[in-house]
Formats: sequence, structure tokens, C-alpha cells
Amino acid sequence: MHRVLNVAEKNDAAKSLARLLSKNSASMREGFSRFNKIYEFNYQLFNQPVQMLFTSVSGHMMNYDFTAAHNSWSNSDPVVLFDAPIQKKITDRATDIEKTLKREVVKCQALIIWTDCDCEGENIGFEIINVCRSVKSNLKIYRARFSEITYDSAVRALSNLTQADERVSAAVDVRQEIDLHIGAAFTRFQTLRLQRLFRFDSKQVISYGSCQFPTLGFIVERYLQRENFIREPFWKIIVEH
Repeated sequence: MHRVLNVAEKNDAAKSLARLLSKNSASMREGFSRFNKIYEFNYQLFNQPVQMLFTSVSGHMMNYDFTAAHNSWSNSDPVVLFDAPIQKKITDRATDIEKTLKREVVKCQALIIWTDCDCEGENIGFEIINVCRSVKSNLKIYRARFSEITYDSAVRALSNLTQADERVSAAVDVRQEIDLHIGAAFTRFQTLRLQRLFRFDSKQVISYGSCQFPTLGFIVERYLQRENFIREPFWKIIVEH
């Protein structure tokens, strides 16, 4: 019997999908991560009986970081961080999840991605794909498209499996790369500069982020509106009969 590995974005999603598709008959066993279980049941897919394995990640498994040569604040000019080489690697908290995926996928003939159907979900899906392909290059890969976790929606997704969209995932990669380059360069620059000017604790970081900075602007704008508020009299007429 063929085996199919199904990977959702969170354990709750994997558990719910397995429960619905198995009609409450799925068995559970542990993975390497105690937060990400494995659910198994038999199912009819691709016009044949298959063994379905459902497991999950916990959001993003990978993030971007600079190579070791640029990790030192004292030895790297912040300006060079705009063009410094970066690498995408598994985070420390996701190493057990990676081990589970690699162990399970080598026994499977196909992989189905069940991450959220948005840009971040597509990117997480390709993180899963890359991990699984690293140990099984000839794996058949499919993308389940769904808008809700219900029995009808899950069955419909399995009946209309598609391919993951690499362009959508690449757009997320670009944003992450830009955030890292800009955020790291300006964070190091302003932290080191302000430390020299005001001599505050060297462990204190004055961070900059492409989302954080505009948000701070909204907070300051609202604060100034409240501080500069001028009271005005308002009148109302009450008529009684």
C-alpha cells in the first residue's frame, strides 16, 4: 500500500484534518517534536487505497541570517550589510520537526502540503518541500487548496490537488531578505552611533524594522494628537413635552 505524507501548518490543523478524513478512526503516535504529533489512517486516494500520515510544522521552519563573517557587530561596518551574503537555515526550535519529516517521508511515495492558503503558507510549504526533497528527490508533491477545515472542504481539496506556487513563495523570500538587510544595517548603525553619543548600556539594542518603524510613527502621531488636543465646548438641546 502506498503511503502519503500530509503536512499542515499547525498541529491542531493536522489533528482536525485527520479526524475528519478518517471519520474519527485515525491512530496517533509521537514525532521527535512533542508538539507535533503523527496521525495515521487508511484512505482512498489516486483511485487506490493509501495510508495517510498527517503531521505538522509550527509555522516557519527556517529563517534568513548572515554568514559567520558578518555576525560580529564590532568587525562589520553596518553599510556592508546591505549587500552581505545571507543564508536560509532551519531554526533551533524546528530541528525536531525536521527530523520527523525526514524520517517519515523516506517511507512515503507522495507529499501533500496543507499549509494555510496565503503567501506565508506557500512559503512554509516550500520549506517543507525542500526538507523532504533533501532525503527523497523523486517524491511526488501536491498542494491542497482549502478555505476552511471541514469534511467537505478537505475532501474537495484532495479531489482537486494542485502544485505549490513557487512565485508566491519567492515573493515572501524577497521580503524576508529585504527586511534582514535593511533591519540589520540600520539597527547596528543607530545602536552603535547612539551608544557613542549617549553612553547607554552596551547590551541595549535600538532596533529598526521596515514594519516596526512605520508603526512607531503611528503611535507617536496619536500621542501628539492627544497631547495637543484643545478642549472645545459642545452644546445640545433637549426638548421635553
